[in-house]
Order: sequence, then C-alpha cells, then structure tokens
Amino acid sequence: MKKTAGIHHITAIVGHPQENVDFYAGVLGLRLVKKTINFDDPGTYHLYFGNGSGKPGTIITFFPWVGAYQGKIGDGQVGVTTYAIPIGAMSFWETRLEKLGISFNKESRFGETYITLEDPHGLRLELVERAGGEANNWTFGNITPEVAIKGFGGAILLSSQPEKTAKALEEVMGLEKIAEEGDLVRFKSFGEIGNIIDLKTTTSGLGQMGVGTVHHIAWRAEDNEDQLDWQQHVGNLGYGVTEVKDRNYFNAIYFREHGKILFEIATDPPGFAHDESIETMGENLMLPIQYEQFRDQLNDSLIPIKIRNFDE
Repeated sequence: MKKTAGIHHITAIVGHPQENVDFYAGVLGLRLVKKTINFDDPGTYHLYFGNGSGKPGTIITFFPWVGAYQGKIGDGQVGVTTYAIPIGAMSFWETRLEKLGISFNKESRFGETYITLEDPHGLRLELVERAGGEANNWTFGNITPEVAIKGFGGAILLSSQPEKTAKALEEVMGLEKIAEEGDLVRFKSFGEIGNIIDLKTTTSGLGQMGVGTVHHIAWRAEDNEDQLDWQQHVGNLGYGVTEVKDRNYFNAIYFREHGKILFEIATDPPGFAHDESIETMGENLMLPIQYEQFRDQLNDSLIPIKIRNFDE
C-alpha cells in the first residue's frame, strides 16, 4: 500500500504581494525561499515561504493577485493551515502577535491548544506546539530557532462528501485514522512534519476560489520514480490523474478527490537550491528557461516587493 510522508506544500490565493510578504516573512518569520512567476500566468508572482532550507513539509506558496475577488472558504478546500512551533513557544507567539496588532484566539481540540488567526487576505491559520520535526534554522528579527515555526503541523480539510474524503486519505494517500472528536476525524501520516490531518465530518456549502482560500494541498513523493508509482496507484483506484508537470522545483501530478478537494502529489527533489545557492534563495527573481527572454518585461510589470523586519 502506498503511504505519503505527509504534506509537501500548500498553495493559496492572496491579494497584494507586499502584504503577503510582510505577513509571512515579517510577522511569521518564514523565509522567502523562492521568488518566481506563475507559469500559467507569468505576469503574476509565485512566492514560496518555508524554513531556512526550504524543505518539503514547510512550504506555503502563493499566487498574489491585486484586485482579485474575495473567495469563500468552504467544502472542497483546505479550511485551516496548521503550523507547528516548538514546545514552550506559545507565549512568545502570543506576545509577538499582540505587539504587531494581529488579532488571534485560542482553541483546543484533541488535547492540544491552538492559536487561531487570519492572514491579511482572510486565509485561516493556526499555531500549535508539537515535539516532532526539526528546528527551523532560520533566524529573522526576534524569531530564533528556539521559537520559530518548524513547518506544517497539518491542516483541517472541508469536504462536500466527508466519508469519501476519509476514504481517499486512508486508501489513496495511506494515512491512518487515529482519533475522533466532535465533528472532526484525525488522520496521521508517518512523517515528522505536516503529518496531522483533521477532516470535518459536517458540510457547510461549497467554497468559492478567490483571495483568502487554498487552491490545493500537495502530498510528498520521494522522487520521480515514486511519483510514477503514485500516478498509477491513483489511476487504478478510479481517480482522474494528470500527466506529470514540471514545476522546476518539483514534479507534480494532480487529481480531485470525491469531496472536491484538489490533491497534488509532488516530488521532494530537486528542491529550491538547484537554480540559486541555498544562501541566496529568494533574493532574485528566478525564471524557467522559457520565460528568461522576457525577464526585463516581467521585472517592469511585476510589483516590487521587499522583506521588512518589524523588530528593528
């Protein structure tokens, strides 16, 4: 039976790119590991944020569209993206969010306490203390590895057909059901990070794609060979799966499970340091070969962005 280690990345739609950078780098202290373009809409950025080395399981990516319509979070989407912080870091984050004027609440489920908040464009996030996963070696402002976000804790999935999504998580992706509480079922993969998925068993109406919503959730494949095995596995179980698509930093296949959530399976390699050094990742606009001839035009049309340290 095929089993994924967990989440590779999560991709969302947001608004102004500088607001996006200010929040994920400036507030949350994540590293901008790649500044590139949307291959299907090259006039738009594709921004990747993660830990210091940009490892799978830490990467959130964004398509920032200024002036795009606001989406509606609902069935067929990732409802909440969960970040894991080190044990003992909760008070640091409460203090930081208060200082920076970020509203938040605290909730509990499955014996864990969560800080819940929204980014500037309405994307729902939460922070939870977890022991698993290595420390994030990226220091930014007052955020040191002792308190820094390690990567994904997991996600809360909203499904139009929860029983079928549960079946996909178990029988397709190889996660194990480990607990139930209220209208949530918890699943776990074998990885150390991005390994906990909570599925809501009640429905609330279909979501609408737009600013402040997750476009897709990507699961990890070990390499290209493993991904081809996944492609065959998904197809054999009756799901319509795409051909392999080269995303420059990983290869990707896609399928929509029966609860309408778009799943991707992405390869761990080659990673984000193959076209620039690990020390300089995220500093320059990186383009795939087919768009290199348009570099000057793209530099003129893309909105300038910069990393700002709010602790200075």
